[in-house]
Amino acid sequence: MHLLTYCIDGDETPRLGARIGADRVADLTALASAAGVQLPGSVLELIRAGKPALSTARQLLGDAPDTRPLAEVSLRAPLRPGKIVGVGLNYVEHVDESHRSLDTDRELPDRPVLFGKPATAVTGHGQPILHNADLTKQLDWECELAVVIGEPARRVSEQDAWRHVFGYSIVNDVSARDQRRSGQWFFSKGQDSYAPFGPVVVTADEIPDPQRLDLSLRVNGELRQNSNTRHMLFGIARLIADISAGMTLEPGDVIATGSPSGVGAGMVPPQFLQPGDLVEATIERIGTLANPVIDAR
Repeated sequence: MHLLTYCIDGDETPRLGARIGADRVADLTALASAAGVQLPGSVLELIRAGKPALSTARQLLGDAPDTRPLAEVSLRAPLRPGKIVGVGLNYVEHVDESHRSLDTDRELPDRPVLFGKPATAVTGHGQPILHNADLTKQLDWECELAVVIGEPARRVSEQDAWRHVFGYSIVNDVSARDQRRSGQWFFSKGQDSYAPFGPVVVTADEIPDPQRLDLSLRVNGELRQNSNTRHMLFGIARLIADISAGMTLEPGDVIATGSPSGVGAGMVPPQFLQPGDLVEATIERIGTLANPVIDAR
């Protein structure tokens, strides 16, 4: 299933939906009500309810449900994670790029490099990335595969890691490079709107091999990043095992698995986002997460 959260024009009440095909949306809450069955009212609640609720949602979608055009609704972030665990320097070419442009170590890390993004940074497909010129002149992009946790994970092994995955999405790890250089990691990674997330969460059964997905990013239609998740330095199972060794991953938590090369800071000369830009992050089998950049003041 391709789960999403959306609103209808004139009504800001978030609705639980599912993308049908490329351009239709079904209202899961309405389908449950019509069928006389109980279903959680949000993606996060559906994840927390476990396999029985997911099975109910699948059954509701199996009867050719009524749908509406996706273009007629406004998407929101699929859910607001309890925490987002970011992974730095997880693609070999990005390690080299970061050493040249961001003064990071030349050597490959021997374990995942982790940081956090707050839930207040989350924004959805079509929603703006805020460019606050008082806080940054170097607003950058990073297309990343998002892993959404489905079952609590604490001190799990790599072999057991996969059963804790609910599904996958896209995160644009927006970063203020000048804040990072001055030592302000939280302002570099965690300002409002610095975690565009979506447009959907694709359940794990729909993506049998998440380590073989093409991913790319365009700014104003120009290709900036183009890679594949097979090039991760540390794969998804290793990340879950490493993170859960020190903190409990809870249902709805998100791991942003790292960015390939092609970020603005690594370009010659460097290029950064400006108000008026459109950023489109695409991952195979998931879709495209598009966000305009606007002046925050």
